[in-house]
Amino acid sequence: MVMSKVLIIGACGYIGRRLVKASLALGHPTFILYRPHTTLSHLDKCQMLMAFKMEGANLLQGSLDDHESLVSALKKVDVVVSSIASDSILEQLKLIEAIKEVGTIKRYLPSEFGMDVDRMEHAIPPGSLMFVEKRTVRRAIEAANIPYTYISPNCFAGIFLAGLAQLATFMPPTHHVNIYGQGDKKCIWVDEDDAAMYTMMAIDDERTLNKVLYVRPPSNILTQLEVVQLWEKLSGNNSLNKTFLSKEDWLSTINSTILTILIDRSIDQCVFVCFHACMFVCTNCLSTDGHLMHACMQKYHSLSRSQWLTCIRFSTVVIWSLKCSRELTAMIYTQITNMLQLKNT
Repeated sequence: MVMSKVLIIGACGYIGRRLVKASLALGHPTFILYRPHTTLSHLDKCQMLMAFKMEGANLLQGSLDDHESLVSALKKVDVVVSSIASDSILEQLKLIEAIKEVGTIKRYLPSEFGMDVDRMEHAIPPGSLMFVEKRTVRRAIEAANIPYTYISPNCFAGIFLAGLAQLATFMPPTHHVNIYGQGDKKCIWVDEDDAAMYTMMAIDDERTLNKVLYVRPPSNILTQLEVVQLWEKLSGNNSLNKTFLSKEDWLSTINSTILTILIDRSIDQCVFVCFHACMFVCTNCLSTDGHLMHACMQKYHSLSRSQWLTCIRFSTVVIWSLKCSRELTAMIYTQITNMLQLKNT
């Protein structure tokens, strides 16, 4: 099978770097578009790009603001995967125009990687703006008759799971945890590396053409309260104080919250309180004429890097990870061992 040549935009970002690694691991000829006037002035990005190049990626200078550079890059590839930041979503409209001009792109995957934006019309401001912009991009893709796949991995484990779904917290709390609503809404927690791998596996799969790819590993569907209880059991800390926040309690804090946190809070409210975002019944799954595809396929699941539920034991200390990255697991281990050392002194 001939592997599609892939152009990745936003390759140095949080999900973009994982897309590059997945693409290279699968053997795709991988091209990276980077902006020399901004990227080269950041040491970490330069080092990342050089590492990608050493692993076999092809670096192309260009920008979404430079139409000629976009057209030139697009002529070298078959598939485009965008992972640009959430504050630049509408910049993809420039990319869509370039794709239309070139006319040879077989598949475009826009920057989404969260909840299905067409199911997020109930989202509250200001978080709703991001979904509005992503829907705008979707409609532009469809109006231009560009072949597409939309990726919906729901909630990233590194962002939502590591801190037990506490707002802007990426380590598990040790004394107190907020439970949103009754903590009984099912959520889908997906490791970022796996989301990237599913994405890159989908680009040559005809079943995902012009469909939404929902990433729903069955073992990763848990309520927030189940996740907290799992952490309590495995860590041996059964005394976490729990505060149950109603929708009204949550929304009452909006006026005292800075904008960036407010955006996250409005999105979390949809996920953990109202919970219209993740759990719904798929129809027309895997059909040739439907609009949805449910991705719990065995061939994808078998390629996970480790078990979905991993318990790593260090003598009497138990670290838990619901498919968290190894870096997060190491961070949690460090936190707990530091706590034990302080307690012993």
